[in-house]
Amino acid sequence: MKFYMTPGSCSTGIHILLETLELPFEVYLVNLMAGDQFKSEYLAINPKATIPTLVRDDGSSITDFQAIAWWLARRYPKAKLLPDDIEGETRVLETMNYVVGTIHGQGYTRIFTTANYSTNDSAGKADHAVIQTRGREIVEKGFAVMNALLADKEYVVGNFSIADAALFYVEFWADKIKVDLPPNCQAHYQRMLQRPVVRQVLLEEGYRV
Repeated sequence: MKFYMTPGSCSTGIHILLETLELPFEVYLVNLMAGDQFKSEYLAINPKATIPTLVRDDGSSITDFQAIAWWLARRYPKAKLLPDDIEGETRVLETMNYVVGTIHGQGYTRIFTTANYSTNDSAGKADHAVIQTRGREIVEKGFAVMNALLADKEYVVGNFSIADAALFYVEFWADKIKVDLPPNCQAHYQRMLQRPVVRQVLLEEGYRV
């Protein structure tokens, strides 16, 4: 398989899942700052111009974090990256969608890609500060929700699942931009950092562990 990713991005969560499954795959780096996602050769496999992308052995592509993570879990069930019962699987999907769609998609995007939320091309620092503040509010509220979810649990549904890989990457971002994680999220983040595969992936992506 071919895995298109950007170090330190949401694709880090998929990278963790691929290494957890011990699957053979080729890595292709997508430089978002340089606009690699808009090049014709990349658009041919992912017309959404997003990351991550997983090209399977038959040449077909899967895009979007949730779809790739769910496919990996269902394709390799022996790894138990999804609960066996419908209630547990539902909770995993619910959590993963909230993390990716809200904490990342509504919160962090306002912090990292502030200009996309400004209707004024000449908007100044004050306008951008308001947008980024709103982004941090969404992120912090999201972590409050996750903190309650993690009460008395080591992982989202008790055992490590694809939802934990999603939650980890937004916790990792919080660490990097100095967003305070509430206690249960901080404990989850530290627990994830102790997993050998997570440490391996971070080192491969160029981060000190």
